[in-house]
Amino acid sequence: MIVREDILSMPFLKKTQFTGCHKGMRYRLEKDEYTVPAENEGEEDKKTERLKATIWPEPFNYIKTPDEKKTVEYFSFNEEGVVASIAWMNEMYAKDEELYKNAAENWDSYEME
Repeated sequence: MIVREDILSMPFLKKTQFTGCHKGMRYRLEKDEYTVPAENEGEEDKKTERLKATIWPEPFNYIKTPDEKKTVEYFSFNEEGVVASIAWMNEMYAKDEELYKNAAENWDSYEME
C-alpha cells in the first residue's frame, strides 16, 4: 500500500515530478499547468495548476512506456490532492492487482522503437 510518507513534499512537487513504484505498479506525480477559458467576454483566461497522477505496469520507466499502457487522473494541487491521489493509486492497484503482480514478466510484450 502506498502511504503519504512515500511521497515527497509539496515544495518538491512544485519544482519537479516524483516517481515511485509499488509491487509492479509504477507511478508519477507532477504539477500540471493549464488554462481555464474566461467565462465572460472581456475577462482574461485563468492559469491554474493541478496534480497529475499517472500509473502504469512495470517493467519500463515513464518515457519508455507507451501512452496506451498509462492511466492518468487529476487532483487539486494541494495536500488534499496528494492524499486523494494516493487513495486513487491504491484503488487502481487493488482493481488490477494481478496485472501489476505479473508486470515484470512482460519484458517481451513491449515493442521498442
